[in-house]
Parts: sequence; structure tokens; C-alpha cells
Amino acid sequence: MSNSVPSGADFKKQLRAGEPKMGLFLNAHSTTVAEQLAHSGYDWLLVDTQHGPMDREKLSSMLCAIGGGGAKSMVRVGGYDDRAGIQQALDLGSDGVLVPYINTAEEARQAVSCARYPTVGTRSVYFPQRSTNKAGLLGYVPNANANVIVALQVETASCIKNMVEIAAVPGVDILFLGQNDLCMSMGLFETYEFPHMYTSPELQQATETLVREAQKNKVILGLFLFGTSRVGEFLDKGFTFVSIGNDLHHVLTQTTAHVQDLESIAKAKGKSWTRRPTSLM
Repeated sequence: MSNSVPSGADFKKQLRAGEPKMGLFLNAHSTTVAEQLAHSGYDWLLVDTQHGPMDREKLSSMLCAIGGGGAKSMVRVGGYDDRAGIQQALDLGSDGVLVPYINTAEEARQAVSCARYPTVGTRSVYFPQRSTNKAGLLGYVPNANANVIVALQVETASCIKNMVEIAAVPGVDILFLGQNDLCMSMGLFETYEFPHMYTSPELQQATETLVREAQKNKVILGLFLFGTSRVGEFLDKGFTFVSIGNDLHHVLTQTTAHVQDLESIAKAKGKSWTRRPTSLM
């Protein structure tokens, strides 16, 4: 079993060649959890500063923990205009950023610009910092534009409407489908009873638009799923950068499996024990 970690450029090349890279979002602001999950077999871990409670000092320690386990690290930032968040994530050693809520090609260009050094971008150069520790200033900076992973989240009806232009923006590495927010934006939660919005013709058509334009521009397809039941379906559609949930969801689903087993064991032994309500029920 190889422990070699590909460069960012090689990681993206493998994804474009159809090699899946499975990962997980981290929403618990826990260095310990990040460290353990970095040794769990996932290819990449994403620290979710958009929805998680971690500050930048905690982000720093979590990125160290992920790096120690050999997984690629990503950070979900606040948005295309979160220059400080993008800068900090990359300076602290993240391999890339996921930028949410992209609606237009101009927003996509701004996100890419914040993550790339001049002359193709506007990222600020500074030394010393963690990103330059391994290769040094002259080893890191000249190669950063090729190695940094820039993913944009596809989660609004406007993004789908403008997908032809967005997918063609230079420097976009991954277009990352967020089905939950996209369904919300398209009004599908109002049209369909849960969970039928996820298999609706409207979402299918939007997904086909995303896939067509991404493949036309050689952009990697990514998405967020809860669990593994639909992973094969999306691999067939060309999605290679796949998350199957987040750390907190993993905790809840594994705990639910245990308490269900405990109910069965107690019943088989003639004991009265019933699990308390959970947020999954």
C-alpha cells in the first residue's frame, strides 16, 4: 500500500483521467477528529469554515493534522469575495479551496484570481509561512498556480443558467455540485415531497448541463452526497471528486447503527431498552 502523496497537479491529472478521489467534509472543529480521519483511507478532507465553527487558529491546527495523515486538504471558504479566507487557507498549507455560491462567470474569475499568484491571479506572496515550509519560497511559489486546487460550488439556479460561461473560466479546476442548495434554489423542495426532488427531471436536466459544460472544458466534476448509495450512479456520469458526507454525519449514522443493534440485543434478552430520539429520526 503506497503512502506517496501526489502533487496537486498530479492529483488533478488523475481526477481528469477518471480516477476517483473520495473524501469527507469536516464540520467539527476538532484537530483530533481531523487527524484520525486523515488516517482513515479518504483521499481528501475538506475543512468547512463556511458552516463549521472553526476560527483560523483552529483551521491551522486542523490542516496540520490532515497533512500528517497524508490526505489532501481543502477548505470551504466564505465565498468568491472572501479574499482573506482564501489567502489564509492557502498560506496555512491547504492544497485548495472550495468557493461556494457561485452565480456568474465574473464571480468565478474573482475566486480563481484570489487563489492564483500573478500574473494569472492576485494572490499575495509572503514568506515564511507553512505553505512554503517544505519546498521553500522558490520551490513553492513558481509551482503553486499548477498545484493549488480551485473548486467552485454549483448550488444555484443562476449558476446553472450561466454554466456555459462559468465552466469556460480559465483556472477553474473543479465544478462541485451541491444538490441540496441547488434543489432549494430551483424551488424543488416546494414542488416535490422529500426525497423525490433529488431524482426529479428538473435536477437531472441541471446536472446534465453541468456535466456537458464541465467535460467540454476539461473541468473535473465533484459533488456532495450523504452516504454511498448513489456513488456508483455519479461515477458513471463522470463525477470523480466525491464526498459522502461529513464527520458529524458519520458520527450520527454510526451511532444510530449501534443503538439499533442495542435495541435488538435488549429485546432478545427480554430487557426494556429503547434509544432516545436522534436528529436522524
